[in-house]
Amino acid sequence: MADIKEIIAARVAKELNDGDVVNLGIGLPTLVANFLPENVNIVLQSENGIMGMGPGAEKGKEDADIVNAGAQYVTVNPGAMFFDSATSFGIIRGGHVDATILGALEVDQHGNLANWIVPGKMVPGMGGAMDLVVGAKKVIVAMQHTQKGAHKILKECRLPYTAINVVDMIITEMGVMEITPAGILLTELQSDYTVEQIRAATEAELIISPDLKMI
Repeated sequence: MADIKEIIAARVAKELNDGDVVNLGIGLPTLVANFLPENVNIVLQSENGIMGMGPGAEKGKEDADIVNAGAQYVTVNPGAMFFDSATSFGIIRGGHVDATILGALEVDQHGNLANWIVPGKMVPGMGGAMDLVVGAKKVIVAMQHTQKGAHKILKECRLPYTAINVVDMIITEMGVMEITPAGILLTELQSDYTVEQIRAATEAELIISPDLKMI
């Protein structure tokens, strides 16, 4: 199997549409920028104040003044804009971000998200996740299906919430799932896994789409 994170990022990129304004969370979601389809123009927004962000900067070509919200060196595309945090969060809270893609510690069958704190452990900062998942038109969780074998897709989140009823879709190395009023609907299956393997790796009960297809 290829790199798991790249498999996930490549599938997430297919969810983006020409002209979308998209915010990528730190970590795995930043890889999505490497898999954007050709001839599709995606405007990447970073909540620290960039509109028109490009891929990560090559080693040796970093600009110390151009970093994303995770303090990683990035590039900017022609026409990119820089602004202060007030403007950036005005864009997010004003509903101008079409999709946000971020990781999670836990997601549950109600679309609740926990991704900012494990009680008792150091928190570097909650960043903009709470605003993004409420303000963006579509919330896609991109993460590995389990954490060292422990379930991450649960019936109910156990960690403190980031926000409730906000997740639209979960994409992992095993498959693609949509949050519906009836529960979590498995719509696509990675060919290296079976439905039963995905069920075993998921605490929440999965609804299997009658149109289930391979990724």
